[in-house]
Amino acid sequence: MKLTKALSAALIAATFLLPLSFARADDLQEIEKAGKLSVALSGVFPPFSFVDENNKVVGFDVDIASEIARRLKVEPNIVTTAWDGIIAGLVTGRYDTIIGSMSITDERKKAVDFVGPYYRSGLAFFVRQGAGVKSVDELNGKTVGVTLGETAEKWVREQNTYEVRTYKGLPEMLLDVAAGRVDAIVADDVPVFVAIAKSNAPVEQVKNDKLPRYDAGIAIRKSNPELAAAMQSALDDMMADGTYETIAKKWIGQDIR
Repeated sequence: MKLTKALSAALIAATFLLPLSFARADDLQEIEKAGKLSVALSGVFPPFSFVDENNKVVGFDVDIASEIARRLKVEPNIVTTAWDGIIAGLVTGRYDTIIGSMSITDERKKAVDFVGPYYRSGLAFFVRQGAGVKSVDELNGKTVGVTLGETAEKWVREQNTYEVRTYKGLPEMLLDVAAGRVDAIVADDVPVFVAIAKSNAPVEQVKNDKLPRYDAGIAIRKSNPELAAAMQSALDDMMADGTYETIAKKWIGQDIR
C-alpha cells in the first residue's frame, strides 16, 4: 500500500522514538532461540579458567558458566579471548556474557551491566594453625611475609605496623609461616586457599574486614533486564542448593562467596 509523505515521515519519527527495549529483543530471547549461552573468559587464569592436559578449557568459572547455562536450559559455549579486549567483544556481540573473574568497578559499569557478584576475593592474613591468633591486631609489630612487588607488599608497608620479609613466591611463604619462621603472611586469598588444599599446609586465615577486597561479577550487555533476572535467579538457586559450594570446593578448596 502506498503511503503519503506525511504518514511516512510520521512512521519514521515514531520508529526513532521507540524505546530500545521495543527496538531490540532482550538477549535472553536470542539465547533461548539459539539454544546456547556463549561465555567469554581468558583461559589463562587458573584455577578459574585454564587449558588442561587434554587441551580442554576447565576451571571454576567454566563450571559456573556451564551450570548457569544448564539452568537456562541451553548449552554452554565457552570462548577464550584476550582480556584487554573482552568487554569490547561483549558490547559488539561476539558472545553473550563474560564469566571470567571480572571485578565490578564503576568504570566497567559504564559499558556493561553485572549479575552477581558471584565471589569475593582480595588480600588476607594467614598464620600457622594453632598459633592462637584471633585478630590481626595481635600481629602488630610482628614479622609478616609478602611476595616481592605484589599488591600485598605495598599494602603491608603502608601500614607501618609490621616487620616485612619479602619472598619470590607463595610456596616459600607458606613453608615459612607453617614452620613459624614468620608470624604471618599477607597474599591474595584464593591462590592461598588453592595451595593449602593441594598441599594440606597447616595454615589458616585470620579474618579481617579492613583489607582490600573486590567483588567478581557476570557481565552482560546493557538493557537486558530479562537476561539479568534469569541469570541472577540461576546463580541464587545454585548457591541455595549447594551446587555453588561443590564447584568452589572442587577448584578453590572452600566456599568463596
